[in-house]
Amino acid sequence: MPVLQHPPYGLLGEHLTHSFSPQIHKLLGSYEYKLFPTAKSELDAFLKSQKFSGLNVTIPYKESVIPYCSSLSETASRIGSVNTITISREHKLIGDNTDYFGFCYLLSQLPVSYKGKKAIILGSGGSSKTVHTALEDAGCSKIIVISRTGENNYTNLSQHRDAAILVNTTPVGMYPNNGKSPVDLALFPVLEGVIDIIFNPLRTALILDAMKLGIPCMNGLPMLVAQAKKASELFTGTKIEDKKIRLITNQIENEMESIVLIGMPGCGKSSVAEVLSKKLKKPVVDTDTLILKKTGRTPKQIIEEEGEKAFRKIETSVAAEAGRLTGHIIATGGGIVTKDENYAYLRQNSRIFFINRTVKDLPTDGRPLSQNATMIQAMYEKRLPLYRSFCDFEIQAGRSVSSTANRLLKELKSLQ
Repeated sequence: MPVLQHPPYGLLGEHLTHSFSPQIHKLLGSYEYKLFPTAKSELDAFLKSQKFSGLNVTIPYKESVIPYCSSLSETASRIGSVNTITISREHKLIGDNTDYFGFCYLLSQLPVSYKGKKAIILGSGGSSKTVHTALEDAGCSKIIVISRTGENNYTNLSQHRDAAILVNTTPVGMYPNNGKSPVDLALFPVLEGVIDIIFNPLRTALILDAMKLGIPCMNGLPMLVAQAKKASELFTGTKIEDKKIRLITNQIENEMESIVLIGMPGCGKSSVAEVLSKKLKKPVVDTDTLILKKTGRTPKQIIEEEGEKAFRKIETSVAAEAGRLTGHIIATGGGIVTKDENYAYLRQNSRIFFINRTVKDLPTDGRPLSQNATMIQAMYEKRLPLYRSFCDFEIQAGRSVSSTANRLLKELKSLQ
């Protein structure tokens, strides 16, 4: 007798190009999981077709699917939002909300006490409702939802300077619109924790601001993995240990995260990048090469024709492009640290490594800003504190390219 083929599980949403869900579910179970990008006009027919064994549901259908469900879990009913659908033996759709479990897991990972604290939620969509319920259950004494047109909006944030917890549920700062922040964290002087449920980029402008201010913060990737784990249990009836959430989160972060190399001109960034590319199976991007493609001129030509100031402006635009990439090795020009704004562009998806090579070993040929030993020494002394303020790790250059690359890989391994 032929083996009956079960329809796949999958993710229902409108625009799903950059979803990590198939990757996550592949690590959670041995079932087929697909993306089901569906226009609003096709939603009714898709849900009635039941060409799926179960679904995760994302924007903009977390509320739209509710009328199609014959029953809702207590959590989904309480929140008024469904992000997971299973099918009963009677072929009825059952709505659940595993986002709640995912966000509760995220709260448990942030070193913050929620009991009796005031929290503000940016955004009033479906995710906001889940976050509100979870914060309430965590013991927050007051929860304020900030929307564009509601009573509490972005024009009167000063009323909430006493907020201890801030959660962003809006898409502000999400790829491809990187670099934008929904609020200025300086408005909230007693913040104890910041959560941005965005996970691409890994560090939004909001998260980078929190890091700069020393506020404990987290992105939404652990929430995504945790809710997928809970959904997988509902799909298969098989219990999965919570420790797998961290393992999968780490694996995806390692795959997503780029490595940025900074350092003096001639320190070996491009050569080390090529070695790392082969060992880590990540493509190389060189900002000087991107500048050549963008302008048709080398950095040397731009500096000689228009001056260093014009070149730095072009370099910053290229840093913004490169910083949006995930899973790359990015070799940068020696002076990229001279512009403060380049840090946020480079750090959003990357770990930054400073390759520190002895000044006497740095070449001068073809380098318009470091043409002799005296110039190199002066430049090194000026830039050294900048390299160190930008980097996550400082790597002393070895006698060979491979030895330098191995030192970097050792530091990288310590993060995993």
